[in-house]
Amino acid sequence: MIDQNKLVYLIDRTIGSKGQKLKKTNEYMYWSPFVSHHKPKLQVNIVTGKWHCWVSNAGGHNLFQLFKKLNATQEQFSELHTIVGDSPYRKRKDDSETKNKQVELPKEFLSLAYKHPSPVYKNAMMYLYKRGITREDILKYGIGYCDQGLYTNRVIIPSYSEDGQLNFFVGRDIFESKMKYRNSPTQKDIIGFDLFINWDEPIVLCEGPFDAIAIKRNVIPLFGKTILSKLKRKIIEKKVKSIYISLDTDAIGDSMKMVENFMNHNIDVYFVKLTEKDPSDLGFEKVTELLKETDKMKFSDLMRMKLNGKTKRHMEI
Repeated sequence: MIDQNKLVYLIDRTIGSKGQKLKKTNEYMYWSPFVSHHKPKLQVNIVTGKWHCWVSNAGGHNLFQLFKKLNATQEQFSELHTIVGDSPYRKRKDDSETKNKQVELPKEFLSLAYKHPSPVYKNAMMYLYKRGITREDILKYGIGYCDQGLYTNRVIIPSYSEDGQLNFFVGRDIFESKMKYRNSPTQKDIIGFDLFINWDEPIVLCEGPFDAIAIKRNVIPLFGKTILSKLKRKIIEKKVKSIYISLDTDAIGDSMKMVENFMNHNIDVYFVKLTEKDPSDLGFEKVTELLKETDKMKFSDLMRMKLNGKTKRHMEI
């Protein structure tokens, strides 16, 4: 059960005004932050999560969309995750994805936003701090851990769709076992960290969630070395102007394919030349330097990269 009082109080603070409850309903009316009007015109249903501004026509079907529209803080997103959990209103009945099995966090999942007496909690925090992940990152991305079950001794990094629905999670072993990663059993054609993406700004593509968090920008983890069709379509549909490709050094072939594809769609592409380390190893400051030093790709640069790749393969043969 959702604590409705806590939820309303959080919405009040995030919007910046106190909601007026409509009689015998779960609806609240707020002064709309999207327009200037002499009456409350933003209507929010705290059970279904649907919201609508009757003047600007802005609206959505859950509170995660509203919080994103309001530029909510990391703490506010974390608090919303805590209050809502996996409640039904986060899922649309008419969403085609709901026809498939929903991705769910492990039942043993514990949020790292709160201290726990478990020794795994301390080890998980130490592991994340060593990898350059801050408390602010933990709150923003809703990172947690498991101290029992299938994901024992793993930190869990969730990924949410733009609707605030869990679409994937990564489970990373904190003690460096042979099986470093155990991820969610259902992996779809998803967009990593979609909830936090601003499609009007330059986008950075990287391989994993630790890389994405280290980069600390408008970044999408691919959860691998190739770009999936859903993300490719959305980048083109949203008319993204600039993309930085920051894959590991062993993914040069995949990087070149992305470079060529996006350049063919008149997107400015920047190929970030990593050395032997990936972004999560380099850290925020070094990654920032690399991004600043990266020049926009030309077709002549692409041809040169392709030629170098063919020459290298020929020499290996």
